[in-house]
Amino acid sequence: MSGDGNSDSRAKLEDVRLDMVARQIRGRGVRSPRVLTAMETVPRHLFVPPELVEHAYEDEALPAGEGQTISQPYVVAAMIEALSLEGNERVLEVGAGTGYLAAILSRVAREVIALEAIPALAESARERLARLGYTNVRIRVGDGSQGLPEAAPFDAILVSAAAPSVPPPLVEQLAEGGRLVIPVGPAERQNLLRIVKRAGRTTQEELFACRFVPLVGRYGWADSS
Repeated sequence: MSGDGNSDSRAKLEDVRLDMVARQIRGRGVRSPRVLTAMETVPRHLFVPPELVEHAYEDEALPAGEGQTISQPYVVAAMIEALSLEGNERVLEVGAGTGYLAAILSRVAREVIALEAIPALAESARERLARLGYTNVRIRVGDGSQGLPEAAPFDAILVSAAAPSVPPPLVEQLAEGGRLVIPVGPAERQNLLRIVKRAGRTTQEELFACRFVPLVGRYGWADSS
């Protein structure tokens, strides 16, 4: 009986996840088939605190512990689509959190390195991703605002926390043709930017308004804790 119940629960969660993608993501204009498939297959409910599983597929950000959040599903999909990944890229994520965004990235890129400033979050994300079989993701502890110069260059960098301005090291660590997607602005409201590096120059595009937790570090906000 318990096995049947577990199967029914998994099927229900899958139905809710597919509905999330159809209504919240495809319905808002995300078109990349690879991103949509990744959002349909990665079980978001396994990346949220147990007490929030029933809210995992709702149209909102959720608490992730340690004062951090797991971003709204649409925002996750839109940010990853903006990276224009084709499948063979090395990607740096800044702000690993629970590992959800890294799991999505792992389905659309060759290799993902995710930086997390909070050791406890990094360790739980590392364990979770390993247990779920995401073998092309590595979690590192460090100041994400400084990137990871020893592993650069990266074809794409995605920042899951808001910076007061674009951290120069992240631009420096982009490969030729590389894309950086990052929320920039004051604590109350930011703009999501896409920066593309070509021939040593960068172009910058504003995508949409958003609100993220602050990026803490040398090129982020001061740690107030």
